[in-house]
Amino acid sequence: MKSITIGLIGLGTVGKGVAKLVTSRNAFVKSKFGVDLRLKTVCDLNIDAKSLKSLGKVTATKNFNDIINDPEINVVVELIGGHHPALEIIKGALANGKHVVTANKAVISTFGQELFTLAHQCSRSIYFETAVLAGVPIIKTLVEGIAGNQYNGLYGIVNGTCNYILSEMDANGISFDEAVKLAQAKGYAEADPSLDINGKDSAHKLAVLVMLAMGKFIKVADIHTEGITHIAPEDLKYAEEMGLTIKLLAIAKKKADGIEARVHPTLISKKHSLASVKGVYNAVQLEADALGDVLLVGQGAGQMAAASGVFSDLINLGIHNADKDQTWIGDNPKESTSLKLLSMDKVETEFYIRLMVIDRPGVLSKITGILGQCGISIASVRQKTVSKETAVPLVMLTHTAKEAAVRKALDKIGALKEVKAKPVAIRIEQLS
Repeated sequence: MKSITIGLIGLGTVGKGVAKLVTSRNAFVKSKFGVDLRLKTVCDLNIDAKSLKSLGKVTATKNFNDIINDPEINVVVELIGGHHPALEIIKGALANGKHVVTANKAVISTFGQELFTLAHQCSRSIYFETAVLAGVPIIKTLVEGIAGNQYNGLYGIVNGTCNYILSEMDANGISFDEAVKLAQAKGYAEADPSLDINGKDSAHKLAVLVMLAMGKFIKVADIHTEGITHIAPEDLKYAEEMGLTIKLLAIAKKKADGIEARVHPTLISKKHSLASVKGVYNAVQLEADALGDVLLVGQGAGQMAAASGVFSDLINLGIHNADKDQTWIGDNPKESTSLKLLSMDKVETEFYIRLMVIDRPGVLSKITGILGQCGISIASVRQKTVSKETAVPLVMLTHTAKEAAVRKALDKIGALKEVKAKPVAIRIEQLS
């Protein structure tokens, strides 16, 4: 029987779920996998007596060093999130000869190379399945399940809050603010949802995926990131009329001269599988060169969804023998030095452009003239209503155009006196 003794740091929502699984399913894990999981110590600044009692013979502490320095503990589970003191906890655990399981996308995306180098030096591993897509096994799929493949692209719906908001706006025609309040009422969005709705959460997850799928460590700050705050119900309505829908996508593409990495609202065909992923569900489509397209879908948020991923990591560590064998995950600091992160200005996509304009003769020709001067070809134009007194929406679709050219054109168009609101531009991806 392979045995691992666990120290759990962070007894919040996910931590309680992990503790529950470890203590309640030990007999099942022993029988099926031959692994004995023993939770010895939990650490949190606020541990209520009821929660502790439900865990049985488990000790509690407010000092994470009690776990890091305990010679009996060989796996540290870090679930406090953020950069600090999570970074110090993980480094301390590795230096003391302990494996680490974490759900911390921020620390992995920011300090991954440093931590993997340390893990390699200490002959220990870092498991982090829950850092992306909660319990959906995207990490293990990338590094073990289809490890022989090279990845030419990935497209991910990796933030359940944003997906829920856009799904509600699409299904019920409600405003962005109304959808945010609904998400908060259901517990899908924080009181301050800015990290989700501004795209930063997705950018952290994309950095992790690019690191594993394409072998490039990129800074989150270098990923072009846009949120969903500018998406209006009419954009979703117009998309529906064109057989499209809007998703916040984390996108990475391998090109001949480097890698594209970007997060932004994206129009995709309603016929594509990603279009059917709604609510708090997440999904990632991988373009694998040998296997072909692979789509993973599952619940990307929630206590037990996240706890399931951490629990799986613990079982896998046990199977690989937590005291002796190294494992691949989180133990490879190497990167493809030949790859570089491409400038967003050079990215080429089709665009949806919505303008609020005064309906007067010559306005459309001014707008199309500016687009033409910037080398942007128009695929279609739709004027949604007619009014001589108030601004009306003008919707355009472009052929493939360079990002820099579109931004230049929109700056000029937005300065026209006939344009009464900031132009809205949403990129279009033709997914296979």
